Amino acid sequence: MTDYEGTFCAVLHSHLPWLPHHGSWPVGEEWLYQAWAHSYLPMVDLLERFAAEGRRDVLTLGVTPVLAAQLDDPYSIRAFHDWLGHWQLRAQHASTLWRGDPILRELAAAEHRTAVRAAEELGTRWRHGFAPILRSLVDKSTIELLSGPLAHPFQPLLDPRVREFALNAGLADTALRLGSRPEGIWAPECGYAPGMENDYAAAGVRRFLVDGPSLRGATWAARPVGGTDVLAFGRDLEVTYRVWSPKAGYPGHAAYRDFHTWAHEVGLKASRVTGKTVEPQDKAPYDPALAADVLGLHVKDFVETVVTRLRSLKAQHGREALVVAAYDTELFGHWWHEGPAWLEGVLRALPEAGVRVTTLKGAMEAGHVGEPIDLPSSSWGSGKDWRVWDGEQVKDMVDANAALQERLLGLVAGLDTTARDTVADQAVAEAMLALESDWAFMVTKDSAADYARRRAQVHTERFDALAGLLRRGDRARAEELAAAYRADDGPFGHLDARALKHD
Repeated sequence: MTDYEGTFCAVLHSHLPWLPHHGSWPVGEEWLYQAWAHSYLPMVDLLERFAAEGRRDVLTLGVTPVLAAQLDDPYSIRAFHDWLGHWQLRAQHASTLWRGDPILRELAAAEHRTAVRAAEELGTRWRHGFAPILRSLVDKSTIELLSGPLAHPFQPLLDPRVREFALNAGLADTALRLGSRPEGIWAPECGYAPGMENDYAAAGVRRFLVDGPSLRGATWAARPVGGTDVLAFGRDLEVTYRVWSPKAGYPGHAAYRDFHTWAHEVGLKASRVTGKTVEPQDKAPYDPALAADVLGLHVKDFVETVVTRLRSLKAQHGREALVVAAYDTELFGHWWHEGPAWLEGVLRALPEAGVRVTTLKGAMEAGHVGEPIDLPSSSWGSGKDWRVWDGEQVKDMVDANAALQERLLGLVAGLDTTARDTVADQAVAEAMLALESDWAFMVTKDSAADYARRRAQVHTERFDALAGLLRRGDRARAEELAAAYRADDGPFGHLDARALKHD
């Protein structure tokens, strides 16, 4: 039997709200295509390399149903192909403008090579969308897949009936795409309210993520919650924040590519961070060789951090310990250009340092389960409570969402359950999209807040328009309007409004 320093689980949460047909620049479809090009394509490439080597249980990957729908959507795939073509054209233009500067000229050439390779990947590996890729990685046990509630709502603020529906519909959506129903979920925003473990148990969910403070910092083992056998895994913030925290982290190093600084004449990022107080126009050109040198140091630093943490936890608890480091997938590549290379380096170096690298399921099977615990109301947002989603800045949205849920439940209560009603199905879809957690987050953080408010309002208005026509018995107009809305907002073709009806 191999003696390990302990166990490490990388958990990546992949999510964007529904974006097709709802604006392009700077927020809207552009957001989707940037993340697709710079995070999702490189992440799949990384995982496929591990799969080809026969590596199993490399990491746990959460993919929300609403993101999976976008990455399988024919419209999105076609539009992303066009976006990649424009990326190539921008890089070609940069090569001309920067031909007198060797560093910038090579940067433009590298951008063009990456854009061409991305288009080739989209036309081959990705030609049928994301689902076949995910299914292959799951079937080979390269990854453990986490699902989640439909459209990524903040669950603690949902009516229990809507919460149950969203969870089961989300799991069903993932099963439809992959052929199997995941046992684990990424709870949106790591949001938790006491008693939600019973919902999870009833839905067949066996494990979920919370933030470290929810376990009072005792993240060294998964914990059964309440009187159930549902396990809560907690983010180890001492390790996780080494990479990325609200105030610091590796991506801010002076050598890495600067996320915020654009060469606006070509629409490319050509600068390195250089320094926190350096003005954009004064930043040095990005140097990939310099970044690669720093990357190696950061891989080494992270591995040493994990090993030190595992040894400390083992000494404290007298048994082999677990470290869970969890991040948004979009950090790697989109926000942090060098992130995918760093992650691959870490996943290769940790086993060489004597650390077991596995999934949440693998950690459970390795015995990393502690005593039962009662969790507090919590999230991974600011303050680790619910304030981002129910604070004063979004009180009007919270009230509007509560009223929307009442109207939603009233609509389905009157449904005839003998056959599906496509108008009611679309009305429920619009309500789910209005309840996405992203809208309140964006308003609270003042990040494209106007866009977020508009999106929540648009979907609420669409629900009300369909519900009103159904109440008035204007079936012809209702079906016409539902078809028009479905062309924009059709992520969940299987959604059946009758599943929300309670006797």
